[in-house]
Amino acid sequence: MTTVAVLGTGVIGTSWAAHFLRHGLSVVATDPAAGAEDRLRAGVAAIGAPAERLRFTDDVGAAAAAADFVQENGPEREDVKLAVIAAADAAARPDVVIASSSSGLLPSAIARGAAHHPERVLVGHPFQPPHVVPLVEVVPGERTAEAAVDAAVAFYTGVGKKPVRLRRELPGHVVNRLQAALWQEAYSLVERGVVSVADIDTAISNGPGLRWALLGPFATQHLSGGAGGIAHVLEHLGPPTEAWWRDLGQVTLTPALVDAIVAGVDAELGGADPAELATRRDTALRALLDLKAEGGLG
Repeated sequence: MTTVAVLGTGVIGTSWAAHFLRHGLSVVATDPAAGAEDRLRAGVAAIGAPAERLRFTDDVGAAAAAADFVQENGPEREDVKLAVIAAADAAARPDVVIASSSSGLLPSAIARGAAHHPERVLVGHPFQPPHVVPLVEVVPGERTAEAAVDAAVAFYTGVGKKPVRLRRELPGHVVNRLQAALWQEAYSLVERGVVSVADIDTAISNGPGLRWALLGPFATQHLSGGAGGIAHVLEHLGPPTEAWWRDLGQVTLTPALVDAIVAGVDAELGGADPAELATRRDTALRALLDLKAEGGLG
């Protein structure tokens, strides 16, 4: 593969474009928003990716027709994605995979836009920002061919990603559902006045988040069991864990809770510039990824 079509050049699309360019691919991008090309080129430059192989077009079909792989990044609205997928499906070669970056829509629903080749449509959901974080969730729909899944996994692996192939489609896929479970209890704890927003962030980023970044929850739990491993953990902590599950809070995003969360984040960050904070985060993430690779944990 030599050319990727990036359909939609917002935050995710720009990050994808930069990542593909960094890995030696040509990118043909498209976005209907006014000023999209200028913002894309500025974003790619800010990330530090080479732009000589970047081309922009106003025509989704033209972008898809030129591509060996299509990465769609439109708004998280089914009607918009169906229209974009329809245009790409009508123009792309039959063997070209069309992957959506959707963070939660089902690939079977998205594939309804593909009148010609729904079997090549799937979700390729990155984790933000794609040019730094390796994870991609590859999610086939009801009509997705196994060959398309294999091609997507091979493609993402070839550009330095860590693809995870889901065997069943679910709203939110896997990682966003895991995050949602944590957010549910975090928001509930804030709502009940147990801890502050800043306390939650401190607890996760200085506690389990550090270990999860290296090995994930199951392997981390296994190491916690000493010689007995995860079997020992489940034998001794399984019953109390089940009791904690039953006691987890149910929460609704009421206006009062939303206001409390927003105020808590504002107080925690103390007016820090989000762009500067994101840059520091990405620098630290790259260093962590290097250390993981050096330590055989990549």
